[in-house]
Amino acid sequence: MKFNSAELFSFAQKPPICFEKEGVLKTCRKSTAKRRKNQDLTERWCRLKGNLLFLMKNRSSTSGPAEVIVLERCYIVECRDNRSSALTITFQSGEPDIYLEAVSKSDCGDWIAALREANSERLQRRIAHLQQLIMEIKGNTSPDGTHQILPLLEIQSPLINIGKVPFEPKLEFSLACRELVATARDRKPNSFVQITVINPTQQSLTRYSNTETVEGTRDPVFLTGVTFPPGYPIYEATRVKLTVYDVKEKSQETRSFLGSATFAVGDLLKSEEQTLTINLSPLDGSSKVGTIVVSNLKMGENENEETDQTPAEALRQKSPFCGMLLHRTINDTGKFSLLDSVFKNIIWKVYRLPTDNGRWLCVREQMAESTLSFHIPKQMIALFIQEDMRRLQDLEELGELSAHWDTLRQNVTIHYQHMISSYQEMLTELNKFSGSSFKSSCSRGEKKLEFVPVNLHLQRMHIQNSSAKTDGIYDVITIGAPAAHIRGFRNGGLRRQLYRFEGEKRNSAYQYIYYSPEDTTKAKEVITNIYKLQPLILSNTDLLLTAARQHSSDNLKDALKTLSEKTEQFVHAFEDQLVRSALLALHKARPSYINKRYSALILNPEDTVLQCENSERRSSKDSIPHHAEYDEEDWDRVWVNVGKGLNCIIAMVDRLLEQGDIRQESELQPSPADQIPPSVCDDWYEGLYPLVVTLKDCVSEVIDRAKKAMVFVLLQDCGSNIPQALALHQRRDVVFSQALAGLVCGFVIKLHTCLHDQGFLLQLHTVGLLVQFEGLLSTYSEEIGMLEDMSVGILDLQKVAFKVVEAQLEESASADLSPIVSGIRDFYTVEVQLPSKLFEVLPQEIKDGKLLRVYPVFFNIGINEQQTLAERFGDISLQEIINQENFKLLSKYYKSFQEKLSSDCLPRFQTQTDIKELFQSLSQNIQVRKRKNVEILKLAASICRRLNGIRFTSCKSAKDRTSMSVTLEQCVILQEEHSLHPDYFVRALDCMRRHGCLNYNVGTSCVTSRFRMVLQMRRMSDRKCTEEYQMQEVCIQRDSADGIPKILQAARWNIWKSRHLNLISFVNRRHTKLFRF
Repeated sequence: MKFNSAELFSFAQKPPICFEKEGVLKTCRKSTAKRRKNQDLTERWCRLKGNLLFLMKNRSSTSGPAEVIVLERCYIVECRDNRSSALTITFQSGEPDIYLEAVSKSDCGDWIAALREANSERLQRRIAHLQQLIMEIKGNTSPDGTHQILPLLEIQSPLINIGKVPFEPKLEFSLACRELVATARDRKPNSFVQITVINPTQQSLTRYSNTETVEGTRDPVFLTGVTFPPGYPIYEATRVKLTVYDVKEKSQETRSFLGSATFAVGDLLKSEEQTLTINLSPLDGSSKVGTIVVSNLKMGENENEETDQTPAEALRQKSPFCGMLLHRTINDTGKFSLLDSVFKNIIWKVYRLPTDNGRWLCVREQMAESTLSFHIPKQMIALFIQEDMRRLQDLEELGELSAHWDTLRQNVTIHYQHMISSYQEMLTELNKFSGSSFKSSCSRGEKKLEFVPVNLHLQRMHIQNSSAKTDGIYDVITIGAPAAHIRGFRNGGLRRQLYRFEGEKRNSAYQYIYYSPEDTTKAKEVITNIYKLQPLILSNTDLLLTAARQHSSDNLKDALKTLSEKTEQFVHAFEDQLVRSALLALHKARPSYINKRYSALILNPEDTVLQCENSERRSSKDSIPHHAEYDEEDWDRVWVNVGKGLNCIIAMVDRLLEQGDIRQESELQPSPADQIPPSVCDDWYEGLYPLVVTLKDCVSEVIDRAKKAMVFVLLQDCGSNIPQALALHQRRDVVFSQALAGLVCGFVIKLHTCLHDQGFLLQLHTVGLLVQFEGLLSTYSEEIGMLEDMSVGILDLQKVAFKVVEAQLEESASADLSPIVSGIRDFYTVEVQLPSKLFEVLPQEIKDGKLLRVYPVFFNIGINEQQTLAERFGDISLQEIINQENFKLLSKYYKSFQEKLSSDCLPRFQTQTDIKELFQSLSQNIQVRKRKNVEILKLAASICRRLNGIRFTSCKSAKDRTSMSVTLEQCVILQEEHSLHPDYFVRALDCMRRHGCLNYNVGTSCVTSRFRMVLQMRRMSDRKCTEEYQMQEVCIQRDSADGIPKILQAARWNIWKSRHLNLISFVNRRHTKLFRF
C-alpha cells in the first residue's frame, strides 16, 4: 500500500473539529496481549477520521502519530469478558488483532459505534440499500401519480415462534469437519471452531463461543455443541460465521487460520434433515481446505418414533432406568412458574457424545442462580429478630429475682439487645442490596452478606439417547461450605466451640445451676409446644362453643375430637421432670426465699452444716436444687386440672348429644311421660361455656408457670459466659441460614422434577427425604473450622420440615411463589407454594398439610494439597468421626425405608448393584484408613441417587474442587448409566471442564481470571496425559495404585513425582510452620 507519510503526519496534527472521534485508549497487538500483563498496555491518544485510525505516540494529543490503521475488511468485536470496556479490531486477512481498552463502558460503546461506521464497505451497503429503496419507490406508484415510500424490510419471525416448547433453547447444533488441510501438508491439524453471530439488524459481529480442540485428525467431530438460550435475540435472518483454526502449540496458544463458512439460521431449519454441509473458504480463495457439517439438535424428539404408540407407552419406553426421567426443562410452561420464582440467569451448554453401541447422546447442561440465596436469609434474620424480642419479653415476665439472678438477667438482656440491633442493621442492608442473585466467593468477607450462602447454584444434566429410549435428568446443588467466614476460625468452628462451652458450663456449676444440653433442648421444645399448641386449643374451644350455639351435632363432635387431641398433646408436653425441677429452682431464686433463708440461717446456724452435707451428696449431674418447703404437688394439681377440665367437657358433650337424640325420638313418638323440657336441650352453649372457661384458665395457668420455668432454664444456659454463649448463638444462626437456603433450593427443584413420580411422593410423606452433602474440605488450617461449622449446620437441618400448600393466586396477581419460612430456632416449617394444577396431582396426605421431614447426611473427603499435608503431618480424625456418624444416620434412614416401603417406589438404573452391597462397600471404606479415599464420596452419591435423595457438592467456595467433582460425577453417570463410549470419557470430561457451565461459574466467582480452573488446565496442556494429571492432582489425588481408576493409571508416575516434588519445595519454604504439628 502506497502512502505519503508527510501528508499523514500533517493530517494527524489537524484541530479536533476535523475528526469524528478522539480520546485516550490503551492499545496493544492481540498476539502479545495474552502473554502480557495490564501494565504492558500503552496509553495512546487516538483520532478517527473516515476509515483511518491514528494512534499517537503517547496520551498527549500533540504527540506525533505512531501508527495508522486502515479500517477496511475488518470487524469491530466487543470483548465478552469481565472487562466490558474493551474491544478488538479483527482483520479478515489474518493479521494480528488490535486490542483497545477504553476508560469506561460508555466510552467503549461510543468507540464501537464510531469504528463500525468508519469503512467503505458500510458506505457501499448503505448506497446499495438506498438504491433498492429507490427502485421499490419507482415500482410502487399510487393512482394519483405520487410515490409511496415503503418501510424498511422487516426481519423474519424469531425462532421462538417456530419452536414447539417456548422455554427450550431456540437453536442447538453440533459441528464436524471433513478433509481438513493444515498449512503444513505433512501434519494433521489440531482444529477448533470459533462461532460468531452476525446480527441482521445492526450488521455487527458478536464472538459467541468456540468448540474444544480436537487433535491429530483431518475429520474432527466436536463434542461441544452450540446452544442459543430462549432469551437470545436470534432470527431466521441471523447469520452464523464458523471459523476453523489450527492450533500448533497449545502452550503458546499459537493458531493459524484454516477457513471460514457462513450460513443463515433459516437455511439450517429449512434444509433436508436439518443438516448443512458447507465448504470452508480460505484467505486466498483458491485452494480447498475442507468442509464443515452443521447438524441441528432436537432434544425431546424421537428419531425412530413409532406412530402407533400412545404417549403413555412412549413415556414408559422412554424412561426404563431412572425415576427422574420426565422431560422437564428448568421452567414451567404455565402462567405462574414455580421455578421462575426460585431460579434465574440460566446458562445453557450442549454436547453430542458417542455411545458404545454406535449411537449418540445429546447432553444438555444447565446452570442457574437461585433467588433463594437472599430470599431465605432475609426471612431467617426477621425470624431471629422476632424470636429474640420475644425472649426479652419472657425475661421481663419472670418477675422479681434475687440480686444475683437479676444481674444475670440484665446482662443477658443487654447482649440480646445488641444482637437484635446488629440483626436489624444486617436486614436493612440486605433489603437495599440490588446486585446479582448469588454471593460470589470474593464476597465472603462482606459483613452485610454474612447470612447469604456462597455461590449457590443448580447444576442440571439432561441426557437423551438418539433412540429416545433412555432419558435422564440429574441435579446437583453446588454451594460453598456453610460457615461463618467473617467470624474467623482461630478458635475452631462450631463443633469445637460448643464442646468447649459445655465444659465451661460444668466447671461453673458451683455458681450457676448446670443444665445438660439435653435439658436445654427439652426446655426449648417445651416453649415451642407452648407457642404451637396454645392457639390451637383456644381456636378449637371457640369452634366448640360455635357448634353448641348452632346445635350442630356433627360440628360439635369434630371440634371435640380435635380439642381432645391437641389438649392431650399439651398435657404430655409437660410430663418431664425438668419442669418440676425448674419451678423449684425459680422458687429459690425469688427474693422472698432468699430473705427467708437468710433469716433462718441467723436464727439456726446449724442449718448451714446440714446444707453443706447435702450439697456434697449431690452429684455433679444432679445439680438441680431440691427444697423441702416447696410444694411440688401444687404443680401436679395445676397440670392435672387441664386433663380434668377436658374430661368434664367430654362428659357434658356426651350428655348433650344423648339428650338431643332422646328429643328427636320423642318428636317421632310423642309421649307426655318422655317429653323433655326445651330449656334442658336448648342450653348447649350455657352448659359448655363455664367448662370451656375453666379449661382456658387451667391452660393459661400451666403455660404461665411452665414458660417462666423454661425461660429460667435458658437463662442458666448462658450464665457461665454470656458473651461467648451469644457469640455461639450468632455463629450458629449464620451457618444455619446458609445451609437452609441450599436445602430449600434443593427441595423445590426435587419436588418439581419428581412431581409426577408417585413412588417418590409416597416416599416423601411416609419416610421423608434424604439430603446428602458431599464435602471436599481439607482437615488443615482454616478449613478445619469450616468443616466443624458445616457439620453442625447440616445436623441442624433435622429441625426443618416442609409443607406443600396451594398458592392463592389471582389472574391479575404477580407470580410470586417463593417459599415461606416460619417457626423458631428449634423447629422451622418451610411452606412451598404450588399452583392449583400442580397441587392437584399430589397425594391426599400432602394436600392435607402433612409435614415432610428431611434427613441430612454429610460425608467429607479432603482432596487438595493441604489435605496431603494434613494426612502426613496433621490429624484427620475429625473427618473420620464425621463420616462414621453420618453413616449411622444414613443406615438408620434406609432401615426406616425398608420397614415402611418396598423398593418398587425407587428409581431403576442400568447398573444392577444392590443397595445393600453399596452400603457394605461404604461401611468398609469408612472403616479402612486410606488416604483421600474418594470412593466414599462416590458410594454415598450412588446411594443418594438410588434412594431418591437430593445431592449437594461443596468445598470452600464451590468453585474449583466442586467443579472438578461435579464434572467427574457427570461423566461417570454418562458411562455407567447411559453407555458413553470409554474412549471418549476423558474428552467429554475435558469439554465439560473447559467449556461447560461450571467453568462460567468459576469465572464469575473470581476477581481475577488467574485462579480460574480452565486457565490452570491450559497452563498444563503441554504435559502428557493432561486431563488424567488434572483429575488426579486437583480432584482425587490418591497415593496407591488400587485407588487410581484404570483409565488414569498411565499418568501415575508423573502424578507421584510432581506431588512429592511440590511437597518438598513447600517444606523448604515453610519448614517452621510444618514443625508446629
